[in-house]
Amino acid sequence: MLPGASTQPLDAGVRALADAEAGILAVPVEPGGQAGDPGLDGLLPASAADAIAAFGLAGQAGEAAQVLTSASGRPVSVLLLGVGDRSAAALRRAGAELGRRAADGATVATTVVAGETADGVQAFAEGALLGGYRFDLKSAQPAKPPGRIWLASADPGPAAEAVRRAAIIAEAVGLARDLANQPSLTKSPQWLAEEATRVTAGRDVTVRVWAADELAAGGFGGILAVGAGSARPPRLIELSYRPAGARSHVVLVGKGITFDSGGLSLKPNDSMKLMKGDMAAGGAVIAVLSALARLGVPHRVTGLVAAAENLPSGSAYRPGDVITHYGGRTVEVFNTDAEGRLVLADALAYAAATLEPDQIIDVATLTGAARVALGTTHAALYATDDGLAESLISAGQASGERVWRMPLEDDYLPALASDVADLSHISRAETTMPGSIIAALFLREFTGGRPWAHLDIAGTGRSTENDGELSKGATGFGTRLLLRLLTQP
Repeated sequence: MLPGASTQPLDAGVRALADAEAGILAVPVEPGGQAGDPGLDGLLPASAADAIAAFGLAGQAGEAAQVLTSASGRPVSVLLLGVGDRSAAALRRAGAELGRRAADGATVATTVVAGETADGVQAFAEGALLGGYRFDLKSAQPAKPPGRIWLASADPGPAAEAVRRAAIIAEAVGLARDLANQPSLTKSPQWLAEEATRVTAGRDVTVRVWAADELAAGGFGGILAVGAGSARPPRLIELSYRPAGARSHVVLVGKGITFDSGGLSLKPNDSMKLMKGDMAAGGAVIAVLSALARLGVPHRVTGLVAAAENLPSGSAYRPGDVITHYGGRTVEVFNTDAEGRLVLADALAYAAATLEPDQIIDVATLTGAARVALGTTHAALYATDDGLAESLISAGQASGERVWRMPLEDDYLPALASDVADLSHISRAETTMPGSIIAALFLREFTGGRPWAHLDIAGTGRSTENDGELSKGATGFGTRLLLRLLTQP
C-alpha cells in the first residue's frame, strides 16, 4: 500500500499549513541545524533554534524529530525534517521518512519542497510514496485508509506534474515489490502471467503468454528444463508497447523464477527462505511496461519474462543434461541451481532472432558473486555497448538505483567450454572463478551481437530493513532505473 501525495498553492509557509486539516506539519531543517522555514518561530513552544538544538538535529537527510504543539485550537505535531544538501538522493530520503509517518493513515502537510524545482519535488514525492509502502497478509486487521501528503508550492502547476510522474513511478515500484513479496504458494508462473495481463490492461500494452506446449514447439529448451520439476508449468510472458512513431525498439528481459529450491542441486533450507523473490527482476519488467503509456515513453518496448518454478522431482532436469536452447545452441548443465541464466538464454535468443531490437537489457537476481562484489548499494552492470552502459549509469544516478560497470573479460571464456555441448552454463571450477562475470559471458552468447546490457540485481533486489525509500523486503530495483532510461532525453 502506498500513501497519496498532492500539491496545493500555499506560499505562506508553515503558518498557512497550520490551518490545514493535517495532523502533522513537516518543516525542513537545513545542514548545520538551521530552520528552513521562517514561520516556525511562534508555532513551537520554544524557538525553532532551541527545538532543533534540543533534539540534536544536524539537518542530515531523513533525520527527524516531532514536537507536539497546537494550531487553530487543535493539537498538531510539527515534524522537524532534515533535508541534507537537497540533492535528489537527499530529498528522496527525507520524503521517505515523511511517507512512513503517513503510512498509518495520517494527513501530513509540508513546506519542504515549497521552493524546489520540479525535479526536486518529484524526488521528494517519490521518496514519500515509496517510504510509505507496506506489504502484509495479516488477518483481522482493521482497514486503514491510506495517508495523505500535501506539498505546499507557490507554483503548483509544475509541482503537480512532478507529483503526477512521481506517483506513476512509485505505483510501478510498489507493483514490482508486491509481485516479489507475494508468497510462492500463490505465485505460479501462470499467476504471474495473469497479473501481468491485469496490470497492463488499458495501458497500450498487448500481452502474449506462451504456454508449455507453445514453448516446446518453439524450441525454448531452457525454460522448459528449469520448469520441468514443478507441477505448475513454465510460461514466457511477452508484453508489447508500440507507441505511434516509436523512435527505437528496446527489449527488456526479466528472470521470472517464481520459486527457486535449487532443483536437484538443492539449496540449504536457510537459502530457500527468500526465494519467493527470485522473480523480482521479472516483476520489475512487468511494472515498467505498466507505466510506459502514462509517462509518454516514445520508444517501442517489449518485455519478456521467463517464468518457471525450479523444484526437485522425478521429472526435474539433472546435472549432466544437455539442453537445446531457442535457436539450436546446446548447453551442458552442471548445477541445476544456476537456473536463471538458462531461462534468460532462451528469452535473449528469441529477442535477438525475431524481435529486431535496437537494444536488449536483461535484469536478474542472478549470482551471489555480484552481491559479494558490490554489496547492496549497486547492481552489477555488464554491457557490450559503451553508449548503452553510460545511459544506464546516468539513469541509475538520477533515479537512485545505482549500477557499477563490470568487465566482460574474454580471458574467462574457456571456463564455459563443454566436452559434449556447445557451452557449459557454469565453470566446472566455479569456486575459483568470478561467478558474476562467467554468468554474463554465458548470457552474451545468446544476444546475437545486438547492443546488450545485463543487470545482476542479486544484491539490490531485497532490503533487510527500512532504509530511505527502501522498505524491508523486495525493493523493486530496476523499475525506477529503466523508467528513467526510457524517459530521459
